Amino acid sequence: MDQVTPFAHRMKASLREELLDATAELVATLGFRKLRVADVAEAAGVSRQTVYNEFGNKESLVQAMALRMTADFLTGISARMDQASTPVEAASAAVRFVLDHAADNRVIASALTGSDAEDLLPFLTTRGRPVFEAAIDVVRRHIHQRLPDLPEQRARLVAVTAVRLVVSHLLTPSGPAQQAAAEVTEVVAALLGPAATRPAPPAPLPEHPHPPKEQG
Repeated sequence: MDQVTPFAHRMKASLREELLDATAELVATLGFRKLRVADVAEAAGVSRQTVYNEFGNKESLVQAMALRMTADFLTGISARMDQASTPVEAASAAVRFVLDHAADNRVIASALTGSDAEDLLPFLTTRGRPVFEAAIDVVRRHIHQRLPDLPEQRARLVAVTAVRLVVSHLLTPSGPAQQAAAEVTEVVAALLGPAATRPAPPAPLPEHPHPPKEQG
């Protein structure tokens, strides 16, 4: 029984991933309004009831897809922020990553320019509060790690402002990604003050275990 349970969990996780993959592909092709649970089930090779059992309804299915897509973006954001040498460079790299990858993401393109964009946009904006909070938390934690003496309230303010500015540029772009990144970075630098260009602390040296004592 102990061996069956982990296997069942893996199968369930695999099924959810297949359903979310199918949903993303269909949303990018059809848009939200024309998306049907039956189409997702057919694309994944399962029954419609299986999709309902996993997600409840179409709205919950699309919300789960949006959250998974956000997780992929947040992984990329974290990696680029960690590689930057200063907080302001981290902000610039993160914004460029989001804007560049959003331009290549078919689901986001459908949300921004599709015929039923008004129905899909809420999953990334007003109804996408989990999306916002996840992004804000990643940026806030990075700022806190880089600048532990910065008040928590200020770190969150910077994170909230940066995330909302990036989303604003996604929804109503006013120029190329490079310009948008420069504008957001300038705001972050102003909020952080002199700390914006503070170099990252050196990484701690790895701990080496003491050599074993000789037997004698």
